[in-house]
Amino acid sequence: MNENGKYNSPFIIVAVILAIGLVLSAYVAGNSFVKAKEAGNSISITGSAKKQIKSDLAVWRGSFSARAPEMTVAYSNLQESQDKVRAYLQGKGIANQNIVFSSISTSTRYLILPNGQTSNQVESYELYQTVEIKSKNVDQITLLSREATDLINQGVEFQSMPPEYFYTKIADLKIEMLSLATKDAMKRAEQIAKNTNSRVGALRSARMGVFQITPLYSNEVSDYGINDTSSLDKEITAVMTCEFQIIK
Repeated sequence: MNENGKYNSPFIIVAVILAIGLVLSAYVAGNSFVKAKEAGNSISITGSAKKQIKSDLAVWRGSFSARAPEMTVAYSNLQESQDKVRAYLQGKGIANQNIVFSSISTSTRYLILPNGQTSNQVESYELYQTVEIKSKNVDQITLLSREATDLINQGVEFQSMPPEYFYTKIADLKIEMLSLATKDAMKRAEQIAKNTNSRVGALRSARMGVFQITPLYSNEVSDYGINDTSSLDKEITAVMTCEFQIIK
């Protein structure tokens, strides 16, 4: 109030602002308390599920090469090797339509001079080709990958690569595994709630983890997931992190 008995308006405005601030602070604090109380009535549990699977598709590759001072001779030798490879695979029960040859890669070798420098004179041409087989007969492909180097005895410069193994029904299996992992999380939550004289209510949220597809009895894990293709028999692991309501 000023000397004339009237209120000073600036002070009144400040007082009103402070009052409003106190009311808002009280509301925010109260609302935060309610949210904290609600959050305290839930539990977060990680469930998991494991299952052993056997690959139902195998992919195997082999390579062979031929070398000669003349390109035409090298090509002829490679063609002869290809015929031997095809005949060998057919003799092992592989259908001709399942035998896929790649395009031919060519490299040129130049003569090395006595001083160690490379000359412009061609020493030889080397031609390189791969063969690939995809089959659901995984046991047959496994055996073939081990025996294919017998082609060396026929004069073929052959190399056999380790097969890659896949499970073609993995998409459907992942759905099943997520369901099992969620059920596991539910069981864990129920056990914890039982020990505290509570019960589990509704599922509030669920977060899917990455899948780990590893060789049997492997402890390997990765934040990005693992998709092993080196093993015929595998183990798939699914993880689900679930938040459940807890009712007192």
